[in-house]
Amino acid sequence: MRLKKYWGFEMKINKITLQNIRSYKQQEVVFPEGSTLLSGDIGSGKTSVLLAIEFALFGLQPGQRGSSLLKNGEKEGKVSIEFEVDGKKVAIERTLKRGKSVSQDYCSITVNNEKKELSVTELKSRVLEILNYPKEFSKKQNILYKFTVYTPQEEMKQIILQDSETRINTLRHVFGIDKYKRILENASIIISKIREEKRVKEGITMNLEQEKLNLASKEKDIGEKQSLLASAEKDLFLKKESRKRVQEDKEKIYKKVEEKMRLKQEIEKTKISILNKEDSISSNKKLMEQLKVQIKELQEMKFDESVISQIESEILSKKKEKEKLDDMKLEISSRINSLNIKNEDIRRLEQKISNLESCPTCLQNIDAVYRANVLNKAHSDFARNREEIESLEEEKKGIAERAGKIAAEIASKEDRVNSLKIMRVKLQGIEEKQARLAEMEKLNISLEKDISLLKQHNETLEKSVSELSVFDDIFMERQKELEEALKEERIADIKAAELKREVELFSRQIDELRERIRRTEIIKKELDYLSELENWLSKKFMPVISFVEKNVMAKLKSEFSRLFAEWFSMLVSDSFNVRLSEDFTPIIEQQDYELDYGYLSGGERTAIALAYRLSLNQVINSLLSKIKTKDIVILDEPTDGFSDQQLDKMRDVLQQLNVNQLIIVSHEQKIEGFVENVLKFKKEGGISMLEK
Repeated sequence: MRLKKYWGFEMKINKITLQNIRSYKQQEVVFPEGSTLLSGDIGSGKTSVLLAIEFALFGLQPGQRGSSLLKNGEKEGKVSIEFEVDGKKVAIERTLKRGKSVSQDYCSITVNNEKKELSVTELKSRVLEILNYPKEFSKKQNILYKFTVYTPQEEMKQIILQDSETRINTLRHVFGIDKYKRILENASIIISKIREEKRVKEGITMNLEQEKLNLASKEKDIGEKQSLLASAEKDLFLKKESRKRVQEDKEKIYKKVEEKMRLKQEIEKTKISILNKEDSISSNKKLMEQLKVQIKELQEMKFDESVISQIESEILSKKKEKEKLDDMKLEISSRINSLNIKNEDIRRLEQKISNLESCPTCLQNIDAVYRANVLNKAHSDFARNREEIESLEEEKKGIAERAGKIAAEIASKEDRVNSLKIMRVKLQGIEEKQARLAEMEKLNISLEKDISLLKQHNETLEKSVSELSVFDDIFMERQKELEEALKEERIADIKAAELKREVELFSRQIDELRERIRRTEIIKKELDYLSELENWLSKKFMPVISFVEKNVMAKLKSEFSRLFAEWFSMLVSDSFNVRLSEDFTPIIEQQDYELDYGYLSGGERTAIALAYRLSLNQVINSLLSKIKTKDIVILDEPTDGFSDQQLDKMRDVLQQLNVNQLIIVSHEQKIEGFVENVLKFKKEGGISMLEK
């Protein structure tokens, strides 16, 4: 067969290892160069190898359950694949883990011995990058891989049997030209949004001309109001000047009135000062009379200094006598306490002797006579002590009475000494009182002179007040004039303020109107742009996109139909004529009438699916010439239902495949003669494995 020699370009699968995957326990499969057949009975595990390759490259697909790959009863499974792309050695490892459900667990990729652990999503993106698949396929299922590398034969039959709209949309997706449809849909959405935006902007701009007329009217009105405002401000200035003159005149008069008020206050203060001085003279006279009486009494007093010394000597003698008595009393109290302590000791001894049976020292029994003698002596000592205590108490009482009498005498004499000392102090102040009396007489003379001067000052002040009283009426007149001037000024100020507010209001309205007109004119320009954009999108852009899409689809359909006819003719006799309809539906004609797909034989339906599959592969690889999987093809049971004659024709089909690596899964032994390598699989005890 004719396969291209592998030179290290594009992609080549080298090896895959399965651990607990479907019916495999542990298996390594090495793929040699050229064409390879995976041979074995139905159910021996051939297709599981292809599913493991897809899982290793892209992970679980949306809707695909991990339990369909993980071996029953196992908690963990793993797939490792090694392949080459453009001379780079790539190894991928993915694991499955069973929990509540089976999910992807660990992912890693090694490129030229540089290993990285990635998430499931990151690893898929990295694989698509290595295979040079378009970026838009990163969020899609592995549809590009399926239609260029590996599509199970039954899935291809399902695609052929799909309704035309689903099939054409699927092919658009595969060819990567569904972008035209998305462009048209997005353009329609944009046009709809533009029309909505236009309606909003048309509503905003519909009053633009009327607002321009309103602006011109307001600009005219504000000119008139500004003229009135200038006149009102001039009138206000004149009113203010007039009021200032009246106010200045009033303030001058008010100074005279204030001076009169100040003089009146001065008169009142002077009168109060005169009264205070008169009260002081009266008080001084009364105090002088008292001083004279006190001086006279003191002069009549008799005082002898030696009496104080004599009494103080007696007091000192009595205090010494009392101290002796206190010492005697303290000594007697000490003796009484000592005797009381002895009696307490005697009581304790009596109690101890009475209860004591043996001597604590020699441990001999105590004789009753001895105990009685000891107790009698103790009673005798206790009685003698009590007599002495009573005698000492009587003596202490007598001493206390004598000490009390002496203390009373001392207190009496101290009172007498204090009285004499007070008298001495009073006699010593007689000269001071005489000096004070003389001073007060001088003070009264001075106060009388002050009163005379103050009365004269008051007469002068009252004369000045009388002269200034004439300004009271003048001040009242100026006050009325000022009030009238202020009233006129307020009226003029209010009028000017009202006009100013009106001008400011009109100015704000004009500014707001100008800004609104400015924004509306911008919106009007935007509206004009949107109209142009809508017209361009609907009348130019969308027709061009539709035309391009139709041309691309027509070209693809033409190429697809030609290839489909060529592949089909290699598998089926020349009595059939095949082509593709506009929606890529296979049309089979025989002797001028069209055959329904359902009435074809199983081999003929398989031939149609295989021809469709191979032509689709070539079209996609031609369209996406830079993808790295264009030189690898995997066929799963491509001859299902073929007759011996059709099986013979598969040799020609395989020879026409221009790829570096071809992997075929088939249980037909005849295919073994069409390929370069054969890997045989078997199942023993439910475990799939390679035959050695």
